[in-house]
Amino acid sequence: MLALAFGAGAFVSRLPQTAQAAAAPVVATSIDLNALDPADFPPPNPALPNIRTKTLAQVDSSVFALSVGTAPKHTHAGTTEVQFVLAGTGTEWLGDKQISLAPGMFVVVPPNTAHGGFTGGPFRLYTVKTPPQDPSDYHMVP
Repeated sequence: MLALAFGAGAFVSRLPQTAQAAAAPVVATSIDLNALDPADFPPPNPALPNIRTKTLAQVDSSVFALSVGTAPKHTHAGTTEVQFVLAGTGTEWLGDKQISLAPGMFVVVPPNTAHGGFTGGPFRLYTVKTPPQDPSDYHMVP
């Protein structure tokens, strides 16, 4: 049995590998999140016109960003989103319940979990998405 497993491993290791682009090198940087203003952000995604997001860094399989505004209730099929509230108070849907948001709140949103549908705000959220989200991976929830 061990010989069979070894042989299978040796065979698989010799199969052609899919070509992948080299990851961009991580560059040392420092960003004052409080100094960023709307002019520093790209236009919003048409699916979420009331929230603007600026990518701060991408490291391996995670994207770190600053989001400003509010978003309707939605899901992402292939991404875990982590939010840290920097500014704004109100509520957000997380799954089937509304949670209170205030500066200092930390929220973890697994894939396919409804979130958003904010009340209050506008919010300033530090977000981490892993793996990086496909721009079309927004699915609105009633």
